[in-house]
Amino acid sequence: MPAVDKLLLEEALQDSPQTRSLLSVFEEDAGTLTDYTNQLHQTMQRVYGAQNEMCLATQQLSRQLLAYEKQLNVLHTELAKHLADNMVLPLIQFREKDLTEVSTLKDLFLIASNEHDLSMAKYSRLPKKRENEKVKAEVAKEVASTRRKQHLSSLQYYCALNALQYRKRIAMLDPILGYAEGQISFLKKGSEIFSKKMDGVISSMSSMIRRIQGELDAEAESMRISQHELLSVSDSVYVPDYDVASPNINRNLIQKAGYLNMRSKTGLVTTSWERLYFFTQGGNLMCQHRGEVAGGLIQDLDNCSVMAVDCEDRRYCFQITSPSGKSNIILQAEGKREYEEWISAINNISRQIYLTDNPEAVAIKLNQTALQAVTPITSFEKKTETAQPGESIKVTAPQSATSGSATEEPLHECEPEQLIAPGTPIQFDIVLPATEFQDQNRGSRRTNPFGESENKDGSVADEGLLLQQMFVVRFLGSMAVKSSSTNKVIYEAMRQVLAARAIHNIFRMTESHLMVTSKNIRLIDPQTQVTRISFDIDNITQFAAHQENRRLVGFVFSTPEASGEGSLSVYVLESNTEGEKICNAINLAKGISAAQENPEALALLRSSVPLSNDGKFILLNEQTEENGLMDGKEEPESEA
Repeated sequence: MPAVDKLLLEEALQDSPQTRSLLSVFEEDAGTLTDYTNQLHQTMQRVYGAQNEMCLATQQLSRQLLAYEKQLNVLHTELAKHLADNMVLPLIQFREKDLTEVSTLKDLFLIASNEHDLSMAKYSRLPKKRENEKVKAEVAKEVASTRRKQHLSSLQYYCALNALQYRKRIAMLDPILGYAEGQISFLKKGSEIFSKKMDGVISSMSSMIRRIQGELDAEAESMRISQHELLSVSDSVYVPDYDVASPNINRNLIQKAGYLNMRSKTGLVTTSWERLYFFTQGGNLMCQHRGEVAGGLIQDLDNCSVMAVDCEDRRYCFQITSPSGKSNIILQAEGKREYEEWISAINNISRQIYLTDNPEAVAIKLNQTALQAVTPITSFEKKTETAQPGESIKVTAPQSATSGSATEEPLHECEPEQLIAPGTPIQFDIVLPATEFQDQNRGSRRTNPFGESENKDGSVADEGLLLQQMFVVRFLGSMAVKSSSTNKVIYEAMRQVLAARAIHNIFRMTESHLMVTSKNIRLIDPQTQVTRISFDIDNITQFAAHQENRRLVGFVFSTPEASGEGSLSVYVLESNTEGEKICNAINLAKGISAAQENPEALALLRSSVPLSNDGKFILLNEQTEENGLMDGKEEPESEA
């Protein structure tokens, strides 16, 4: 070990320039040592802070791993405590004790030296001619005092600087030794713990990591191959409606999901379309926006009707209407296949097929029955060009095991097959006889095909009728039935007519004026005033309005035949008003017809029902639009 340089205490009193020069070297060394110590302290504080953070991190790791790494946390805690006591603390003590003491003694030495210099200057200025012994003695005493003080402070300062030469070596070695001992102890204990208890665990974990990495590589290769195969398909799959020429349509779906455009009103006359994700869940139509974790209910599909519509010059639009007819949703599909499948799926769900034991088989059976029918022509103008007199456009009604009304009689009393034969054709429009069109084209006087006579002014002779009530209706369809003993046959016919319209995308309906009189019921063309068809009031055996969609009304008509037995048919109409009003009018007409041969019954009926000024029966609560239609205000043909 090299010798330690030191200041000579004997030269402190003389305070020669050589001593001061050597003192400056020691002072410079003390300053450098102070700077180095401060930097070393910061570095060791950082090491201790990192170890303390490591201790907290392993403690949190132990909690996450359910004390799996508890021993490792103990080791880090012990290491942090050892570094604090044996690395950081000795350096702090050296800096606060030794370096601070040297700095303080230096300040005292400088003060004493300055005081000694001042006293010596004062002593040197004593006069020679006027020497005053008393003043001289006082100044000499002051010089002696300051010199003694300087000597004492210099001795203490020199001793501190000499001691610092030894202490700095210890102060630099203690923290390093503490750090080394702590790390060695930590590594030894860790080696003992891990070599005895953790070798098997580490080996197992390493094997698991290698196995997972192998699986990842295999999966990455598989995904790369799949991606290549998916991207190698034809570009036509990216084109919307690419299979429009020959779409592969599945009409047996009972659930469906995909993106659709939904129409919504943004103002009185403005609308907007938004592309959303729709899916069916049971009997509900759900909608989900992007970013949402779950969908929301848009429409309950049970007993709803769905049909294609023309909307804002957009393709593939269809409308879902609630059973009450008061609310509807207009959606747009991306292509023809999606468009057809959505309509078929919603139609299947609306029949509550999903509640059956085997909904797929029921859907297949119903759609096979429907697809065997002839595709109908619903346009009135097209049929007049091609149809022969008396012909009707018919399709086969789908067979179903469920009823179309929630308020009907129990199913066990009368099954649908007992009311309507499976496969019964449905007529969707009323074809006028060819003679009517000939009369209209000739412009000559018309001959009414149903036998009514006309007056000179061209009006039908209804002067003797006690009841005349007009309603605006649209003819939905008619079909033959097997029984008229219950109004359930009307509800079943309504359900089958609406279902067949949905399957065949028939959404146009011809508007007519329904004239209810005490003699008959007539459907009149609102433009030409030609009677399309007439029904004798006495041959109407049943009539009813739908319990949920109150604008639907139907009646059973018995057509006499040569064999003596009448054939039964149900006619289904949609009214602008409540169907119950039409039923009330028919009921009153039948009452008048039955009471005309009995004067007493007719008088009683007249007293119970309000009469008009001309003595005819009137109905209360008539809507303004109906009165307007009586005055000749008509509406154009409507679209469902």
